Amino acid sequence: MQLHRADVVDGALAILDRYGLADLTMRRLAGSLQVQPGALYWHFPNKQALLGAVADKILAPMEDPIDADDWSGQVAELAHRLRDCLLAYRDGAELVSATYASRLTTSKGRERLMSAAIRAGMPRHEADLAAFTLLYYVLGQTVDEQSRMQMDSMGALDDDTSPLTETPDATARFDFGLQLFVAGVRHLLGARAR
Repeated sequence: MQLHRADVVDGALAILDRYGLADLTMRRLAGSLQVQPGALYWHFPNKQALLGAVADKILAPMEDPIDADDWSGQVAELAHRLRDCLLAYRDGAELVSATYASRLTTSKGRERLMSAAIRAGMPRHEADLAAFTLLYYVLGQTVDEQSRMQMDSMGALDDDTSPLTETPDATARFDFGLQLFVAGVRHLLGARAR
């Protein structure tokens, strides 16, 4: 059986989801695919390039059509979609965050956020900064959410520090920050219009 690039990415996603990012090694991946580790390097020059491809696969739904018509609805829809993509895989937020920091993943999700900010009336350079701000909000919020869920599932959190005893609805916490972001953009645009 010939090994294809997509097989390697899918195998890496399966390991990520089952064991987590720390245990996603080239050796483990090669073993799960029943090939020698060197066979993986035919498709990816190093682990970082593989992680970039895995992040792209995780973020693929960011390219799906948007239902909302107005810019604030588009921003909210894209932010929720990004969060959903990250939560779909164990350590998804941590992996994507690392690949964004090293510029190893595509920036299509960020570009879509930037386009929504431009539609709101922001100049391109500010829309780019706004997209990065929202991207890092979603990444940070979701990394924290996933980390705390994993720690809670292992019993590593006291009952008093369990994410379930804080604000029980992580989506409500996420939405609050998202509303602050949208309100800030509206305020900035309104101040300029005066």
